[in-house]
Amino acid sequence: GLPRVPVLAGPRGEPLWPAGVVGAISHCAGYRAAAVARRTDLLALGIDAEPEGPLPEGVFDAVTVPSERTPLEDCRRVAPGVCWDRVLFSAKESVYKAWFPLTGRPLDFLDALVRLNPVRGVFSAALTVPGHRVDGGAVVSGFTGRWAVVGGLVLTAVMVPHSVNPA
Repeated sequence: GLPRVPVLAGPRGEPLWPAGVVGAISHCAGYRAAAVARRTDLLALGIDAEPEGPLPEGVFDAVTVPSERTPLEDCRRVAPGVCWDRVLFSAKESVYKAWFPLTGRPLDFLDALVRLNPVRGVFSAALTVPGHRVDGGAVVSGFTGRWAVVGGLVLTAVMVPHSVNPA
């Protein structure tokens, strides 16, 4: 549907999508992905791919708060083979990749509190910073998304529809 154009990188390395397009990219060893949509269909989207496996020492504590860590014990009981620290980290990455193009403002890992549902493959992220007013006056103050562990990868995604419902 749209003409081919190069997708350049912005000052923070973010993709600069053509007018009328929203999207996100992700990559890790052996995997590359892009997701795009027309701006008329979505306000923003974010995706992330991570290698399946525990986060490096110290990373989990640096990117989470205790209220996020405690519920992961329930996740571990439901699905002990999943690296829940990596799923939570990836969810935060997807949130950032949707937030920054929407607002032009950076988001720290501690600015989004993620809660994972280990059974349904979904998550929510509540922002601890002021939300962002978007088309029609709705305020984005949180995100909902999906997660999966497939083929040695942790995959997460969020979409921000035009009818924003805060998390």
